[in-house]
Parts: sequence; structure tokens; C-alpha cells
Amino acid sequence: MFPIPISPPNQLTLLRIILTPVFVYFLFSPNPVDKQIALGIFIVAAITDWYDGYVARRWGYITRWGKFLDPLADKVLTSAAFVSFVIIGYASAWMVGVIVIRDFLITILRTYAEYKNKPINTSHFAKTKTFAQLIVIYLFLIRYIVLADENLTAQLAGVFDVVATPSIMSFMMIIVTLMTAGTGIYYFVVNWNILKELFSVSTHGTDTERSTD
Repeated sequence: MFPIPISPPNQLTLLRIILTPVFVYFLFSPNPVDKQIALGIFIVAAITDWYDGYVARRWGYITRWGKFLDPLADKVLTSAAFVSFVIIGYASAWMVGVIVIRDFLITILRTYAEYKNKPINTSHFAKTKTFAQLIVIYLFLIRYIVLADENLTAQLAGVFDVVATPSIMSFMMIIVTLMTAGTGIYYFVVNWNILKELFSVSTHGTDTERSTD
């Protein structure tokens, strides 16, 4: 395997991946304080997502490894949160399955396109989808943390009975799932010619290699 260039942005990206299981561990701890720590860990990990991109652009650390690891780290973190919501009972498994499969599939395809020097830009709709996912994640995390602590429940439970009832949470998950699936379909439709070209080049390259064996 090729060594990963450990530039400052890549260090932050790797930190985000490392923090993901730590976040999950604290989230499922029976200690209410640990659950609050989990939220802090998630926020720190999310901040590294913004900051590693800033550092990479500011100081010219943009590399192929970085372009591969950065979106992968994002999907690992958000997918861990959504899968956790299935375990907690806040989300349906099929919805999270759609979200996770779509996000990893598109990330793999974008990475492959980047590797073939045919980068595909993210649409504004996809960025809106990511923003919506984060809103749901933060809201669900805060609700879970509040209801796990008796003191916080006494103070804030009434708020979540208005803004995050089970029906509202289900509706939000449906919207995020539809947005995620929609951006995936849009991605394939808009970039269909590029994707066909990529896999055509890959197939021809494989045939050439076989013919020279």
C-alpha cells in the first residue's frame, strides 16, 4: 500500500475518523454526562471537517489522498450517528440504509472519478442535503441527551415535546431520506455521460492489460 501523506489537513481528517468510535462509545454509555461528552466529540469532529478544508486550500495541501479521505471521514461520522439512531429507536433502519448506501456509493464514485482526473463537482442540492442531515443529527442527539438526564429533562423536555415529537422526528427523517435519495439520482442523471466514459475507459484498460499478458 502507498503511505498516506500526513499533512496537517490529513491529520485532521484521520482525527475525525478516530473520533467516530469514541463518539459512539460515549453516546451509548449509561452515564448521562458521557452522552453529553459524545455531543461535544461530534461537534469537535464536525469542526475538523471545516478546518481541514480551510487549511488545505489556504496552504496548498490539496492531495489525492486528502480528496479521498475527507469525504470518506464525513460519511463515516454521519453514518455512525444515523446507525446509532436506529439502535436508539429514533430512525427506521430502511431510511438509514438508503442514506448510508447512497452516501458511500457516491463518495466511492467521486473518488474514482478524481483518480481518473475527471473530477465531478458537488451540486448545491447535495450541499443542502448535507446541511439537512446535520440538523437532524444535532436535534436527535440533543433530544437523546436531554431525556437521558433527569435534571435536563425537567428543564427542557417541554421544548422537545413541541419541536421534536416522534411524529416530527419521523417526518424529518423521511425528508432527509428523500433528499439523500434524490441527490443520488440527480448525481447519476447529470453525470451519466462522465460515468459511462469512466467505466468505459476502465474496461478498455483492463482489456488492453489482458491482451499484453
